[in-house]
Amino acid sequence: MTKDDYVVICGDFGLWDNSNREKYNLDWLEAKPFTTLFVSGNHENYDILDSLPVEEWHGGSVNFIRKSVIHLMRGQIFHIESKLFFTFGGASSHDIADGILEPDDPDFKLKKKRLEKQPFALYRINHVSWWERELPNESEMKIGLENLQKQNNKVDYIITHSPYTSLLRQMDGGSGLYKSDYLTDYLQKIKQTVDYKHWLFGHIHIDQTFQWEKSSCLYEQIIRIL
Repeated sequence: MTKDDYVVICGDFGLWDNSNREKYNLDWLEAKPFTTLFVSGNHENYDILDSLPVEEWHGGSVNFIRKSVIHLMRGQIFHIESKLFFTFGGASSHDIADGILEPDDPDFKLKKKRLEKQPFALYRINHVSWWERELPNESEMKIGLENLQKQNNKVDYIITHSPYTSLLRQMDGGSGLYKSDYLTDYLQKIKQTVDYKHWLFGHIHIDQTFQWEKSSCLYEQIIRIL
């Protein structure tokens, strides 16, 4: 492999806290003989992502985490190996049933202590382990549709973290754990209007290909697409 080979991560890359451990892991990736690309997930530090300079790479907007560790921003289309890739990161967290704690809440420590005593409590802390920006804003969604229209609504691959609504419902199987939202509905619209070869996403922790949907959920599996 060379730096002209690309490993694409479908969200939850792990940009989290700028800790020494994280910097070590990023340097480790940078030293590998390939280039790492990723879309954002619902477990990323969006305060960090949104603070990074926006640059252009292969026709789309990106953030360079390292020279060869690159965040592919939402609603962008990239020209890679004569193929078109549409990218749209983000997803709704499903592990927040017990709430989002605010660090500046006078009762923050008390609430956190109570939750810590509960087995398997599902909670997050705003701007520490959860970010509202896990879901896109209107501008990102508008840019995505405009970029697709420029390509006559035809691309080769779609890379997201969240699946679209109809597939999400199939995968949830009625459990109610994964709920649709305005992002999954937006992606559903793209599914119904865009001609593509294959859709790759993460978020739901299984490895499964849906041939009739031309879609694959990737968790631990690595597949070659070019």
